[in-house]
Amino acid sequence: MRLLERLNKKVLFLRSKLSDTIYIWINNIFVKNMYLTSEKKKEFFKTYGKSELDTGSTEGQIALFSYRINFLTEHLKKNKKDFSTQRALIKLVGKRRKLLDYLREKDINRYREIIKALNIRK
Repeated sequence: MRLLERLNKKVLFLRSKLSDTIYIWINNIFVKNMYLTSEKKKEFFKTYGKSELDTGSTEGQIALFSYRINFLTEHLKKNKKDFSTQRALIKLVGKRRKLLDYLREKDINRYREIIKALNIRK
């Protein structure tokens, strides 16, 4: 009976170690393949916005949307039949357009600067 108990404990121990290893492996894969990390977001808001903590700034959001639009465009070039991504891309372009219209009405100089910095067509 003791032998079976010991074997059962060994199996449970190995299973927990194996699952930890698999979890770490999967986590590394997903972290490496993430196209938009929190560090990149902070960098966008620091570069184009007022500070990295000011995530509501119009310029920072436009820069973030532009990065996402470029990523989704490249994805759609490879996967032409991905219609859900295509719809998401169209919605994202609309959001960016609304923010650009708002910025143009509010301050034309900031609008021109962000257009030039991000190389966006008018």
